[in-house]
Amino acid sequence: MTGRSPTWRSTGGEGQPALTASAIAAAVNGTLRGDPDVVVTGVAPLDRARPEHVTFLASARYAPLFAECGAGVALVSPELAEMPGRPAVRVIVDKPHDAMLSLLASLYPEPDHVPGVHPTASIGRGARIGEAVAIGPYVVIDAGARIGARSRLDAHVVVGAGVSIGEECHIYPGVTLYSGTDLKDRVRVHAGVRLGSDGFGYVFRRGAHEKIPHVGRCIVESDVEIGANSTIDRGSIDDTVIGAGTKIDNLVHIAHNVRIGRLCLIMAQVGIAGSVRVEDGAILAGQVGIAGHHTIGAGARLAARAGVFGDIPPGETWSGYPARPHREALRAQAALFRLPSLLRRIERLLGNRPAGQSDEGTD
Repeated sequence: MTGRSPTWRSTGGEGQPALTASAIAAAVNGTLRGDPDVVVTGVAPLDRARPEHVTFLASARYAPLFAECGAGVALVSPELAEMPGRPAVRVIVDKPHDAMLSLLASLYPEPDHVPGVHPTASIGRGARIGEAVAIGPYVVIDAGARIGARSRLDAHVVVGAGVSIGEECHIYPGVTLYSGTDLKDRVRVHAGVRLGSDGFGYVFRRGAHEKIPHVGRCIVESDVEIGANSTIDRGSIDDTVIGAGTKIDNLVHIAHNVRIGRLCLIMAQVGIAGSVRVEDGAILAGQVGIAGHHTIGAGARLAARAGVFGDIPPGETWSGYPARPHREALRAQAALFRLPSLLRRIERLLGNRPAGQSDEGTD
């Protein structure tokens, strides 16, 4: 294949990426045992791998699956190199799982970036388009927007007036960026995301809920990835900010004026109410809910479905509803599970009390 290492092969007329066993060993800095010319074209887990796949074994607990595995090449840790199993071609590497991940980009390359503007796209007055930008079908770019060099906007993306998109960003199909949104460099925004919509802010006055105008921005710093169908509100007066390197899963909602630090992980179905501060390196697992105006300390970890109604100290792990330190939450849960048996014991004791004895003692 053009531009590829000589250890690459192309299979068939479609140019499907393929790797020889020797190329895999070189790529992961591993030791090859077996035929160096075996070719694979994809990856698969132990229970589904076929001769055209590379798989990995990093734990002895999966030995039964490895014994029946039909993979063409297996990445194995040194202590499992002699594990009985069908894969005859093995690459011995210290961290098989990490090695497998490093092969994904080679076997599943992203589609080529083809610069240009599709004829169905609409570009408003004063919009600035950088070098080598790819703009797909039915994209709408409003007046005064700026698209940085080598960025890619897929089909049906809507970019509001004055929105700024940095360099080497990828905006997937169906994304809407409202006015007031500012994306820095290398941001990835997956399908269906809405950035910069108004937050949920109303004042009850004169017998009605009157809308609070939102004039703050929605700022997404460099190297952030936002999962499909997530929503991030613009600020009301202050800005909503997502820190550099933070990764946000699908179906997450982040309300107005929230500030997320650098390198945070926010997983599916998390809901963050207004004016929350999430400091650098915090991890929020699935379905965590955070009430407004609280602070999640740097490096803190919130377990799945934690309900947060107060500040979380830096570096601590909290869980439960309401959230509390994880060990305390586990003890509380264990005590709750013991309640039915305790109640039955109390009922038996009360059922065996002497005749005429009341709950308070003897009459």
